[in-house]
Amino acid sequence: MYIAVICAVVAGIVFGLVAPEAAKEWKVLGTLFVSLIKMMISPVIFCTIVLGIGSVRAAASVGKAGGIALAYFITMSTFALAIGLMVGNMIQPGHGLTITPGSGAENAKKAEGAGGTVDFIAHIIPETLFSSVVSGSVLQTLFVALLVGFAVQRMGKQGEPILAGVAHLQKLVFRILTMVLWVAPIGAFGAIAGVVGESGSKAVGEMLKLMGAFYLTCALFIIFVLGGVLWIVTRTNIFKLLKYLAREYLLIVATSSSESALPNLMAKMEHVGVSKPTVGVVVPTGYSFNLDGTAIYLTMSAIFIADAMNMPMSLGEQVGLLLFMIVASKGAAGVSGAGLATLAGGLQAHAPQLLDGVGVIVGIDRFMSEARALTNFSGNAVATILVGRWTNTIDLDRVHHVLDGGDPFDYATMTDDHGVSAEDTRVELGAHPPAPVNPADNLQPTPQVVLQDYPHQR
Repeated sequence: MYIAVICAVVAGIVFGLVAPEAAKEWKVLGTLFVSLIKMMISPVIFCTIVLGIGSVRAAASVGKAGGIALAYFITMSTFALAIGLMVGNMIQPGHGLTITPGSGAENAKKAEGAGGTVDFIAHIIPETLFSSVVSGSVLQTLFVALLVGFAVQRMGKQGEPILAGVAHLQKLVFRILTMVLWVAPIGAFGAIAGVVGESGSKAVGEMLKLMGAFYLTCALFIIFVLGGVLWIVTRTNIFKLLKYLAREYLLIVATSSSESALPNLMAKMEHVGVSKPTVGVVVPTGYSFNLDGTAIYLTMSAIFIADAMNMPMSLGEQVGLLLFMIVASKGAAGVSGAGLATLAGGLQAHAPQLLDGVGVIVGIDRFMSEARALTNFSGNAVATILVGRWTNTIDLDRVHHVLDGGDPFDYATMTDDHGVSAEDTRVELGAHPPAPVNPADNLQPTPQVVLQDYPHQR
């Protein structure tokens, strides 16, 4: 599909430049694809929010590591969203393009006639608990998902079967979304051909401008923001950590998903000197809540669409979009297409007149997915070391020793304990070693965090 999308985008650009009038007629393919994405918005939001709150409960039950990790994830994701907005407003990607409003304009007219603030708040409450998921209202879906998530959280162990059921529903939803994404090349061809036919060669330049700015922003975020925090807290060089995870980066580029490197990241974090329980809490939870790359993508893409449609968002609309994305983006990591659905959901909730511009983003979304995944992955690696430092469950001497090449990671024994003996794991890392143990004594097994606490990440 990746190759097909590339071919479709190139063909759409050529078609739009060679036969602009005919290319405009093919724009309907992009519109139909956007409709398919819209169909998946509510179920995606519902499942990810309910399971995300379930992950909060599971992570917080572990104790200090879970609470610190969640606070860090929310803070850093919010910071990344703000960076995306600032960069988007500075470079103004999409300025001068021509994207003709379609069904999104109709939605905007409906929104304008809905009334004032009181009517807006009243509309958030659905007629029934289940009607929100089928009505297509993103805010109603978000409201019900929050209610269900917190209700399941209060149920304790009795709510675990419900979370498991939602996890199975999420698998079904994302399976359908994957099927929908197989027609992405067709939608991308129609959307790109229509835009290039209307805007000419300038459309190509603006899309390249967005992609270049996004890659540059992600790189600067990793080096200066993540690298700066890592150096201040642990005196660890970010470039050494990136070199240590080089093979995982190649795997992510090949698959366009950070989830493909999840097992390797957990094993390497244990090998570098972070305790197994801390790794078991931070990494799986981070895959739902620490989405730095996705956050930058969401806000920059929204600014691009607004500029391309000559409907720039006000500061209030941008802040509202940012707040929505903080909640709705949780759970989008590792699943191809989830970021696109979240973008569509945010625009539909806060600026429905911009929804038609998602069809253009489809054409370059696959090119931006690698940077999203790489940034998400880097953020989770840095977070694991930071949380280990803040909870005193990391051996910093070993971290520096491993990152300096003193103890290379052995992929042949990836499932084994790396660098930490069974005796050492019985006490907190960084403490004094335990007293000698009689070999004849029965030692308790190394405590592990069971990933079943996060059913949607299995």
